Amino acid sequence: MEATQNIETLDVTIIEPRLKHPTIFEMFDRLQGGAAFIIHNDHDPKPLYYQLLGERGSTFKWEYLAQGPEVWEVKITKLIQADGETIGELVASDFRKAQVFKKYGIDFCCGGKKTVAQACEEKGVDKEALENELNTTSTTTTANARETDYANWQPSFLADYIVNMHHTYVREAIPALYEYTTKIASVHGKSHPELLEVARHFVNVANELEAHMPKEERVLFPYIKQLDEAKKQGILLDEPAFGTIQNPINMMEMEHEQAGKELEAIREKTNNYTLPPDACATYTVAFKKLQEFEEDLHRHIHLENNILFPKALELEKETLKSN
Repeated sequence: MEATQNIETLDVTIIEPRLKHPTIFEMFDRLQGGAAFIIHNDHDPKPLYYQLLGERGSTFKWEYLAQGPEVWEVKITKLIQADGETIGELVASDFRKAQVFKKYGIDFCCGGKKTVAQACEEKGVDKEALENELNTTSTTTTANARETDYANWQPSFLADYIVNMHHTYVREAIPALYEYTTKIASVHGKSHPELLEVARHFVNVANELEAHMPKEERVLFPYIKQLDEAKKQGILLDEPAFGTIQNPINMMEMEHEQAGKELEAIREKTNNYTLPPDACATYTVAFKKLQEFEEDLHRHIHLENNILFPKALELEKETLKSN
């Protein structure tokens, strides 16, 4: 970890609550690329991370120096502006590129706001080799090439597609995976204790998604459809009760990240879903279904974080009376 003694520290605990985030943003905006400051707080400032990500994009590095229980300190570094499209933009324009990022262990859904250069540096990946594979993918035609049309779909249609395809899949898959993960943990847990952790992580991701999806279906997606219809009719809307669509989007992205971390933990515990020699039929099906669930969730989150949400933010700018 770099020395921090010469970096300015902002004690957030002594700032009036309504001025805390504006003060931090003002301080961040004054930084030159490569410079940093530290925020000192009495609780985890994770909501600030999502607001900063939502309003400034992947222009910063977030590094915990202390993580409670009484003192929380985070070093925030403004990144030197990197050239090129973000990972999310690349995959949004051609979903085939997702397989390249997946091969190198690079998150294209929750981590989609990073540039290729930033992601390669964090993962220790050869940027030139990865870019060569991305370019090769771009020149290869496949039967799935029509998937690139996602970026051209109307927001209302895309929201309905996500609900009908991905939300429905999640709801149908969860009961069976509850049963499979519980059973293999019970039967094989003594010889493969990692299965107890797999079952626990799956309960966490299932609970997260079962609480998450209704919020999208009842609040966020209907508002996106309202914005879409207002644009078509050429009318302006009043500001919603939640202030701006950025607020529910920040919450949804935070929950996406949490679900992604739970599935990443399952992948790590199972050594990329590697079956042991004594794996029974249920063990085999459980791993196959878990991998399928993870792949579906990656695409699900990608469609929201990298395509639907940016479209919705632009729609709001065009259709709110206050803008």
